[in-house]
Amino acid sequence: MTGRYSGAVIDPHHHLWDLSLGRHPWLEKARATGGEMVYGSLAPILRDYGVEDYRRDVANQNIVATVHVEAGWSDAHPLEESRWLEGLDRSTGIARRYVARVPLDSPDAARRLEAEAANPNVVGIRDIVSWHPDPSKSFAPRAHRMADPDWRAGFAELSRHGLVFDLMLYPPQMGEALDLVRAFPETLFVLNHGGSPADRSETGMALWRSGLRVLGREPNVRLKISDLVAYDNDWTPESLAPVIEHCLDCFGPSRAMFASDFPVAGLHASFDEIYDVFRGLAAVLSLDEQQALFFTTANETYRLELAEPVPAKGEMHV
Repeated sequence: MTGRYSGAVIDPHHHLWDLSLGRHPWLEKARATGGEMVYGSLAPILRDYGVEDYRRDVANQNIVATVHVEAGWSDAHPLEESRWLEGLDRSTGIARRYVARVPLDSPDAARRLEAEAANPNVVGIRDIVSWHPDPSKSFAPRAHRMADPDWRAGFAELSRHGLVFDLMLYPPQMGEALDLVRAFPETLFVLNHGGSPADRSETGMALWRSGLRVLGREPNVRLKISDLVAYDNDWTPESLAPVIEHCLDCFGPSRAMFASDFPVAGLHASFDEIYDVFRGLAAVLSLDEQQALFFTTANETYRLELAEPVPAKGEMHV
């Protein structure tokens, strides 16, 4: 055992929002319906979540920078989320870079992508494709978006601008994603939330394992190990371990990164609990491998441009 990592940490996946703006339809819907959505009650996060709220949650974790991922901002107000982020206090490294949202099949996708790409803090785009036959579990308006010609035309514009694509899907969609990944080899994809192992049945987990293995062979795909507690509400470190270990087996530390998905992950665990699991499971790895998972992969993927930390002697501890 090398020891538990205690160096600088980048959190490459979290959200901020101000509900008074009325810009988050999914949260407004949850509030109107009593807070029940896909994986349980959203009631605890139906409140403003700003920079100071995030700072309180991460106070013990040596977070030096973060990537803000689009938080379902309304399509009726394009480009506003990135502009809103620009007005926040980002002096401590929170929201140093952004993954913005552009519906790639919208008629003005090219214009919106050009506008987002002109902002040096916007390094990626997410347009969620997670579709499920149960409408209550779908995050996407329809199935097979990744194969749709209009959506792919928008994706080609994203690729032209050199933006990263954050890919959020369900395991049954991994075959379709593989075709997309191979069609755009010059684009860097980041698979969100460990590939979303939501179906915990034996068949469902086998499908997730095989799909992740195949995507892990593609050189232009990286993986966020994030919010696994959303799919394992009664989690323990022992129940999360085989999922995280498979993620690392498929992608390796140089193409994987630990991330929080706060405040959403906070529905099922504290920030400290999540990162304690990460640190504990990673302790068997070398210092360089641990640093990749907690810092380097995110720093390179999202062009955060931070100097690589040089661990002080004795920084690792058992």
